Amino acid sequence: MTGQQLPEQFAQIREDFLALDLRERLQLLLEFSNELPELPERYRDHPDLFERVVECQSPVFIFLEVDDAERVHMYATAPKEAPTTRGFASIIAQGLEGLTPEEVFAVPEDYPHSLGLTEAVSPLRIRGMTGLLHRAKRQIRERIAA
Repeated sequence: MTGQQLPEQFAQIREDFLALDLRERLQLLLEFSNELPELPERYRDHPDLFERVVECQSPVFIFLEVDDAERVHMYATAPKEAPTTRGFASIIAQGLEGLTPEEVFAVPEDYPHSLGLTEAVSPLRIRGMTGLLHRAKRQIRERIAA
C-alpha cells in the first residue's frame, strides 16, 4: 500500500476474520450475509440506479452515493440464496460506510485476498468481491466528477 492506512472498518473486519480458523471464517461470512442492510425506502423502487456486478456469480447490484458531508454510502442487493456473495457485498458495504472518498481509494484492490478466505471459497468468488470493490471505487469517482 502507498503509505496510506487501511480504513479502520476494513482493518477491523480483516482482524476479525484472521483471528478465526477456516470453519469459523465461513460462519463469520454467513453472519455478514445476514447483516446486509436493507435498501433505504428512497431506492427500493429505483433499480435503474443500480449497477450489476458482473464479476459475481450471483446477481448483485450496487449503488454508491457521496452525501453532502463527503461521506460514502453503498447500497447493495444480493439474493438470500447466495450467502457467500451476499456476505462479500455486506463486508464491502459495511467497510465503506461513512468513509471519505479518499479513504475509499486507499483500500487496496487486493483487500479481499487478505481475509483468509482463499482456502475456503473459489478464486472466482474472491474475484467477485474484488469486482465489488473496484466498481464501488469507480462509482465514487464518477459521483465526485459529476
